[in-house]
Amino acid sequence: MPQDFNQQIIDEFRANQGQVAMFDGARLLLLTTTGARTGAQHTTPVGYLPDGERMLIIASAGGAPKHPAWYHNLRATPRVTVEDGIFTYPADAVVLEGEERDSAFARAVEMDPGWAAYQAKTSRVIPVVALTPRGGGPDGTRGGDFLVRVHDAFRRELRLIRKEVAASGTGGLGVQLRVNCLTLCQGLHQHHRFEDAGMFPWVEGRHPELTLVVDRLREEHGTVSRLLDELQRLLADGEPAAPAPKVLAEVDRLVTELEAHLDYEERELVPILNAMNP
Repeated sequence: MPQDFNQQIIDEFRANQGQVAMFDGARLLLLTTTGARTGAQHTTPVGYLPDGERMLIIASAGGAPKHPAWYHNLRATPRVTVEDGIFTYPADAVVLEGEERDSAFARAVEMDPGWAAYQAKTSRVIPVVALTPRGGGPDGTRGGDFLVRVHDAFRRELRLIRKEVAASGTGGLGVQLRVNCLTLCQGLHQHHRFEDAGMFPWVEGRHPELTLVVDRLREEHGTVSRLLDELQRLLADGEPAAPAPKVLAEVDRLVTELEAHLDYEERELVPILNAMNP
């Protein structure tokens, strides 16, 4: 894409927590690489696919005969910077090879046939790159504001997944969409375990008057956990592909419970956390 057009996307992405109007509903991140020849920093908007703790990006260049510049840059310097609209963090880039690459690309094609069209336009094998985050802590943000940013990341992912499931029709979910859902489940489980074992005891120890609030939040964690387990059961490997309407119903139940939980947690704890960490 022309540099001026790229910069417009970058500016809009950064101004709107990762939202870009012309890519509404798409999964987009900003990738900053180190120039292989110049050593200068270059930022490029790229689409991505969730993959557990990793994200996958595809060096399609729209089916051009040559790999995009960012691909050559990360081959030379695999440590990159990722902006997802909520957080900015370093990541390690690894080019997938062989069966792992082919499987990941097949999942991408199943999700969006446009990737196959790009491959058909070029004789090169379009690379798939895995980005593994390294770090990504609070970066000086106050505790309560950081919690809201984490919640906003989950809210955005839920909106994307709900839209993807709704658009998948009445048949079974594709493999990549299953991965998207399971990645969300994994992330929510991990976040709530951190809160249960770390943040909640920390708050209770300093604000005993919030014991009833924390008890309610723990109870809501249990409700969300049961909904996540049910969603994971529907999507488990080896099980028949769950019909999209059934999965959508479970996602809607999860959205309803989780939104209410996040709103309550923010209302009760954000001012306290910000006051503790001004």
